Amino acid sequence: MRGRWIICAVLLVAAPGRAQDRGFGLGVMIGEPTGINGKYWLSEREAVDGGLAWSFRSPGYFHMHFDYLFKIPNGIDAPPEFSWYVGAGARIAARPRRGLLGIRFVGGMLYGLRDAPIDLFLEFAPIVDLVPATEMSANAGFGARYYFH
Repeated sequence: MRGRWIICAVLLVAAPGRAQDRGFGLGVMIGEPTGINGKYWLSEREAVDGGLAWSFRSPGYFHMHFDYLFKIPNGIDAPPEFSWYVGAGARIAARPRRGLLGIRFVGGMLYGLRDAPIDLFLEFAPIVDLVPATEMSANAGFGARYYFH
């Protein structure tokens, strides 16, 4: 088992890369909720992402989301590896004896590592749940993804 972690670490360090704006990335998100995150770039400025996660707020709370994202062009002084993004999507959540369906509005910061196919992100997503009742909540967290080109 330890050998697998060493091989993964070597591949991450040795892999060629650039700022991540293409391909499919898979990684983790940590915060509220915490779980697995994936992102697929449709173009240099548009992407879809999704997550499967669980919450620490409520025992037994499962969360799934899907977002359509737009990368905001950098300012003149910003490094090319750094960018902002906004988007919207849907979330489905299951709590004991209760299901939720809502709309997510997401915004965040993205940093694509220059020498590895990895990006780091920090995001905040206000949520308007519509089913079974109209309620407001939010997700927030940070994470990392490895890109398969």
